[in-house]
Amino acid sequence: MTARLSSPSRQRGMTFLGMLFVGIVLAFTGVIGAQVFPTYIEFLAAQKAIRKASSGSTVAEVRRTFENASNVDDITSLKPEDLEVTKQGDKVVVSFAYTKEIHLAGPAYLVMKYSATTR
Repeated sequence: MTARLSSPSRQRGMTFLGMLFVGIVLAFTGVIGAQVFPTYIEFLAAQKAIRKASSGSTVAEVRRTFENASNVDDITSLKPEDLEVTKQGDKVVVSFAYTKEIHLAGPAYLVMKYSATTR
């Protein structure tokens, strides 16, 4: 009886360099995500604050209400003076827009543009 030699089976999986590349990409994504997440949370707090502030009837009252809410929620990217307060009919409409820059490396930045309006 002759022994039959089978061809070597192909190994499947990732090489060390492949794993290293995937690890670097995941680490970079995690670092960027950790820097973006707080800016998005601040944006959501600002949206909540302008919804609350839109219940005011005067511009000064709207800005004072927003300032109180921003002190509680630690909103630092937006000041009461940055709000645009208008009236549509009998309803107060409050809006804002701002940008947030996140330094990546060297001359590279990630620019986040946030804007919101009450209806």
